[in-house]
Amino acid sequence: MLRVVYTLLWLVILPLALLRLVWRARKEPGYVRHVGERLGAYGALSATGPWIWVHAVSVGETRAAQPLIDALLAAYPAHRILLTHMTPTGRQTGQQLYGANARIQQCYLPYDLPWLVRRFLSYFRPDTGLIMETEVWPNLVHVTRRVGVPLFLVNARLSPRSYRRTARFGGAAAALYNDFTAVLAQTAGDAERYRALGVRAVQVTGNLKFDMQPPEAGVARGRMLRKAFGDRHVLAAASTREGEEPLILDAFARWPGPDRPALLLVPRHPQRFDEVAALAAKAGFSVQRRSQLDVAIEATIAADIVLGDSMGEMAMYYAASDIAYIGGSLIPLGGQNLIESCAVGTPVLMGPHTFNFAQATEDAIAAGACERVADADALMATAAAVLADPARLADMRAHALTFAGLHRGATARTLAALEPVLR
Repeated sequence: MLRVVYTLLWLVILPLALLRLVWRARKEPGYVRHVGERLGAYGALSATGPWIWVHAVSVGETRAAQPLIDALLAAYPAHRILLTHMTPTGRQTGQQLYGANARIQQCYLPYDLPWLVRRFLSYFRPDTGLIMETEVWPNLVHVTRRVGVPLFLVNARLSPRSYRRTARFGGAAAALYNDFTAVLAQTAGDAERYRALGVRAVQVTGNLKFDMQPPEAGVARGRMLRKAFGDRHVLAAASTREGEEPLILDAFARWPGPDRPALLLVPRHPQRFDEVAALAAKAGFSVQRRSQLDVAIEATIAADIVLGDSMGEMAMYYAASDIAYIGGSLIPLGGQNLIESCAVGTPVLMGPHTFNFAQATEDAIAAGACERVADADALMATAAAVLADPARLADMRAHALTFAGLHRGATARTLAALEPVLR
C-alpha cells in the first residue's frame, strides 16, 4: 500500500520534476539533455549486450565504481557495462573516465514509476544490476526483482542518522531491502544497521573508494601546480558545500599565524563556481581560477585563493596541497570522501559532522592521517599548527599513505560476492 501511495505521489510530482530540470538547466545546461531517457525512451542507444548494469547517481558514486567496473570488464570479457546516472555531473565524470571504451554505454535512469522502470529493463535486459551506495528507489528495486534481474546494493552505507529515519517505516523498509539479492556493506557497523532493519542477505565487503588509484597524470599536474605557489604552503578546502565557504573565508581572513598559506578552494558543485568566486572576491581576497591557469607553464601564483573550477581533477588539487579540509563537515551535511586525499599522501582535517563517512573518518583519525576540528576557527588554528611543524606534517603525510593502503581489497571481495550470479 505504501508503494501504491508512493507511485501516486510520483504521478503528481512528475511534471514538477520535469520543470525542475529546466530550472536547474539555468546554471547547468546538461539537465535538459537526454530528457527522454528519464522517461524510459532509449531508442537512440544500443541494446546489444549482454549487460552488467551499474547505477552511479552522481560524481562520487561514479568515481567509486571505477575499480569495480575495471574489474568487471576484465573478469567478464563477453559483457558490456551499462552505466546509469541521475545527474549531468555524474554522466560527465563517467564520460571522462570511460568515453573511449566501446564496452561501456551511459544513460540516465528513468524516474521511479513502475512502467518506466519496466521499459528500461525490457530495452536493455541486464543480466544483473549493481546500485552504488545509497540510491534505493522503491519501484526500481521491486520491479527489478519481479522481472527476475538480480540486484545488489554495492558499497552500501547506512549511517546511524539514516538508520533512524529508515527504521520508522518498519516492515516496509525491510521488504524494500530484502528485494535486493544482497546488500554488500562498507563496514561492520553498516551491516549491523541493515540487519537491524530486518535485511537478511548482508555481507561486509569494504569500501571501494580505498581501491581508487589516483591518476598519475593528475598527480603530476598537482606537483606542477604546487611549484607555482613557490615557498607558500597550500591549504585545500575541497568539496565545500553551500554555507561553508563564508565560514572558511572569514576564518581564513583571520589566519592565526604569520605566514598565511594559499587557499585552494574547490566547491563540490560546478553550478556554484561563479558564486564562490564572487564570495571570495567580496571578502577581499585576490582570486585565480583554475580554468584560466595553465599548470604546465612554469609561473608563480600570487593570488590568495585559487578556485578549483574544474571537474575530474581532485587528484591534482590534493597533490598540490600540504593539508586538506574535506567539505560538508563543518555544517551538518555528513562530510565527503577523505580517502582520495590520503591516497596521494595529503593529510586531512574534518569538521564535526562526518556521519556519511563515519567509519573511514574514525579510522583515519586513529591512524594519524586525520584530525577533527570543531569549527572554522579551529580548522585554521589546526592547519596553522601542522604547517608550522615540519615533523608533524611529515608524520601525517606518511600516516595518510599507510591508511589508504591498509584498507584496500573491497573490489576483490565485491567481485567474489557477485560471482555466483555472474558466472
